[in-house]
Amino acid sequence: MAEAKWYVVHTYSGYENKVKANIEKTIENNKGLAEQILEVRVPMEDVVEIKNGAKKTVSRKLFPGYVLLNMEMNDDTWYVVRNTRGVTGFVGPGSKPVPLTEAEMKPLGIKTDNVSIDFVEGDSIAVVAGVWKDTVGVVQKLDYGKQTATINVELFGRETPVEISFAEVRKL
Repeated sequence: MAEAKWYVVHTYSGYENKVKANIEKTIENNKGLAEQILEVRVPMEDVVEIKNGAKKTVSRKLFPGYVLLNMEMNDDTWYVVRNTRGVTGFVGPGSKPVPLTEAEMKPLGIKTDNVSIDFVEGDSIAVVAGVWKDTVGVVQKLDYGKQTATINVELFGRETPVEISFAEVRKL
């Protein structure tokens, strides 16, 4: 299998979140794509606006009209993304998509370095930081692209899946 890289897709202005949702829905409906299209992202930044003398923090799209995809480039993934409603094409010369370089990804806050962890699916882990600190759970799923582990925690008497960063957990 090819290595997953980050690609940029051009969309109609204002359709970024719809494109993201449509691609994620396609991945959900076609399980084979989940292994090839790892992450869909609309980069956002927090900006302080002053309106009527009041400060307000709002999220704004970093690149209006563009969506980032972490995926393996092959005919199937190219076809699925290219034929998603709202997508006008990949960024690159002609019809050939060009992946982002390390230098281009750094300011976006996208980590490409692989983190080694000492736990696997089914292991019990303890959360050592963040909102879920001092919670214990069993690893249900690992996402190396996002560098997160999904664990089940008890919330209001029910098992609820929670996504936790690798940096916030340790093996029991």
